[in-house]
Amino acid sequence: MTMPFADSNHDALWLPFTANRQFRDSPRMLVSAKGMYYRDDKGREVLDGCAGLWCVNAGHSQPRIVEAVQKTVATLDFAPAFQMGHPLAFEAADRVARLAPNPLNHVFFCNSGSEAGDTALKIAIAYHRLRGEGTRTRLIGRERAYHGVGFGGISVGGISGNRKLYGSLLTGVDHLPHTLDLRRNAFSRGLPEHGAELADDLERIVALHDASNIAAVIVEPLAGSTGVLPAPKGYLKRLREICTKHGIVLIFDEVITGFGRLGASFAAEKYGVVPDIMTVAKGITNGTIPMGANIVSDEIFEAFMQGPREAIDLPHGYTYSAHPIACAAAIATLDTYAEEHLFERAAALTPYFEEAAHSLKGAPHVVDIRNEGLVAGIELAPRQSKTTRAYEVFERAFNEGLLLRYTGDILAISPPLIIEKNEIDRIFETIGRILKSID
Repeated sequence: MTMPFADSNHDALWLPFTANRQFRDSPRMLVSAKGMYYRDDKGREVLDGCAGLWCVNAGHSQPRIVEAVQKTVATLDFAPAFQMGHPLAFEAADRVARLAPNPLNHVFFCNSGSEAGDTALKIAIAYHRLRGEGTRTRLIGRERAYHGVGFGGISVGGISGNRKLYGSLLTGVDHLPHTLDLRRNAFSRGLPEHGAELADDLERIVALHDASNIAAVIVEPLAGSTGVLPAPKGYLKRLREICTKHGIVLIFDEVITGFGRLGASFAAEKYGVVPDIMTVAKGITNGTIPMGANIVSDEIFEAFMQGPREAIDLPHGYTYSAHPIACAAAIATLDTYAEEHLFERAAALTPYFEEAAHSLKGAPHVVDIRNEGLVAGIELAPRQSKTTRAYEVFERAFNEGLLLRYTGDILAISPPLIIEKNEIDRIFETIGRILKSID
């Protein structure tokens, strides 16, 4: 039996990325979910405008996924991944690899996007060492990037609020400039026209440190958590060219963009730019069970498959790597995406979603609107206040039965791919109405 919130010890739970004292004054409690909707503890339906946390791409409580999880927990509740395997792990890896572009054919499972980010950095550094280039240890991230909350991820990440409390972080890290350019690209529809040249800053960093000391560059094809920053046209292609030229591993963080969010399996597929390592999570299990993964190239994988056959090739992993229940959820999720044609559905809905998002141009306080696939960011003018306008819209929207995301002065919308047009209309009409009512 679930204890009502009012009867619970409110201080027992420390919520992540939350103003906990403020939350306890007016808690937002979700108790069930189905399809496009949550239900809160007051019995009210709440339209999910952000796919949970960028992850519930197929909608909530999908029967196939629920059945797979229930069956597996009663059959194989746990299996160690160190020196052991189970059929679901190999099947899940094969299914994920088949979605990825060649030559990304090898999958290393973990439990989250944060773990995937740190794993990718370790693989990149170890790869160079195994090839006799052990001086390549420097890592290049990007301003305003989010690569999880591990020490590696926040070191290459570029969101100051996630970094400032934790000291010097990893040494040997540089950052490319972010790609947001409101002067030239405000209210862009899809990829911005201007900014491909920002990738050339990597050449400056190479000149400063020499390529022989640089292991990897990690970027999000679309920076989501910082407020929806699509990469400018040609930017990712240029990064790929520079990394190839200097022998630098290119990592795409596709934790948000993977599994249909942009109307394709991955951003790498959509844009025709293939990295050496891809990090994924969130949509891999539809958010049902925690899971992350690294999808690595043949060349990187084969570099580890040298030396004595009895030697451990990658001394890294997690207790819950390739957890049977997560693998079952992943397989059922990929089946659902395929059978319901959800990636194609997202692509088909993109023009309608784009029009709805940009209908807010000219609304009070709106200074920019950015979109790509089924994700949009609405940037609001800052104000001198204890709370941002975006937070006020988030709070009022929830009270009207709509769940949004916000970061700073930016609203982020990324609904499940099963959304209907009338629900898209409701999201942006609600935002527009609330914007007219706040100062």
